[in-house]
Amino acid sequence: ALQCSFCVPTVVITMRGTAMLIAQVIGVALLGCALLSLLRSARSDVAVAVSAALGVVLFVLVVSRLADFITAILGMASTAGVNRPYLDTVLRVVGVAYLAAFGAQVCRDAGEGALAVKVELAGKVLILGMAAPLMFALLDAVLQVLPQ
Repeated sequence: ALQCSFCVPTVVITMRGTAMLIAQVIGVALLGCALLSLLRSARSDVAVAVSAALGVVLFVLVVSRLADFITAILGMASTAGVNRPYLDTVLRVVGVAYLAAFGAQVCRDAGEGALAVKVELAGKVLILGMAAPLMFALLDAVLQVLPQ
């Protein structure tokens, strides 16, 4: 287990089972690739749905590690005195970025590159809107430090 010196003592990021987890992810991905290569030639419409489903399965496999990471970040932020709304915004921005990338990749897998670009653009616009309060707070802090 890894523990940082500036973390809350109860927050520990465990590395147990990481090798097993990546083996599961690789196994599911390889089986999925084999299945998809067979499906794409016979039923490309079904292959797209199976590809999206495999992506969801892989996400579910690693989501518990994501929860460990978020717990650790929240603990460090609490120790460092970071305002919780700012940290929540950052975590939401990261979530939107991952979801937009996943959605765009599913569109690309379906052969819809133009739609994928629009999903990415929507993600970027949402991120900009979510990050605006952080940018304004940072600008305000910089302006307060600068001499008038």
